[in-house]
Amino acid sequence: MGDYSKALEFYEKSHKIYEKALPSNHPDLATIISKIGQVYNNMGDYSKALEFYEKSHKIYEKALPSNHPHLATSYGNIGQVHNNMGDYSKALEFYEKSHKIFEKALPSNHPDLAISYSNIGGVYSHMGDYSKALEFYEKSHKIFEKALPSNHPDLATIISKIGQVYNNMGDYSKALEFYKKSHKIREKALPSNHPNLATSYGNIGQVYNNMGDYSKALEFCEKPHKIFEKALPSNHPDLAISYSNIGGVYSRMNDYSKALEFYEKSHKIFEKALPSNHPDLATIISKIGQVYNNMGDYSKALEFYEKSHKIYEKALPSNHPDLATIIS
Repeated sequence: MGDYSKALEFYEKSHKIYEKALPSNHPDLATIISKIGQVYNNMGDYSKALEFYEKSHKIYEKALPSNHPHLATSYGNIGQVHNNMGDYSKALEFYEKSHKIFEKALPSNHPDLAISYSNIGGVYSHMGDYSKALEFYEKSHKIFEKALPSNHPDLATIISKIGQVYNNMGDYSKALEFYKKSHKIREKALPSNHPNLATSYGNIGQVYNNMGDYSKALEFCEKPHKIFEKALPSNHPDLAISYSNIGGVYSRMNDYSKALEFYEKSHKIFEKALPSNHPDLATIISKIGQVYNNMGDYSKALEFYEKSHKIYEKALPSNHPDLATIIS
């Protein structure tokens, strides 16, 4: 958290100087505003992030030609916030605008094009279209393999995303293979307290949980939690995901009071940090319902399942696997 507040402090000082020294439509002004948006996005404050990204984008639209890579990056930033907020159709719209510019402006092996493929793949993954997600992730992976050194964090990220799709598809051995590959790169490339390394531990823990190896799962889910607690603000969505992962292991181990304790911590953060129709909010509510169901408290279970279902109906396409799961 200290890093984010420091970053904001310096970016805002820079912003004040630029506002006085530059014309209101200068690209450098747009860039510093965008960087402030990026910090808010990293902090999980998505409404603030969107506000600054849109402000920045308006300047870029006036100042730059319509095929300029900075404009493409700007579309991508806005798409990323919509993706984080669970508005996947909006996210796809902005990511595709960004991608069209990159395709015309950049060589076919450029890392920014790989990031663009990855962004689009991420939306399809969230929408439950896993074959589409894999298609875009693999395009991204091919570019990164050629363009980046073998220990680059961006290479680890795309490998991890492929692992995530296999995990969602229930192919746990494939998921574990990709997650471990990604983790090795991150261990070499990142400091031991980096949030991305924490995410990597959590991903491996999640697969072990799905495979029924609960002691391994707990070990890998608790490692990232310690990192997140030190590195992130207390209301950050990634911290909520970490609580949920630990709760999930306790639920599988039939320790329902522990599971509820961690799920409720997760739920509190998501309620504050996410829009009321976000799929991640529906997921944690559904998990709480599942614990009550396992405990034999069926009226409580139904209450949470119905709450979750209402959010999913608004947030997800009608053929999404998560919607089918909650109905059954």
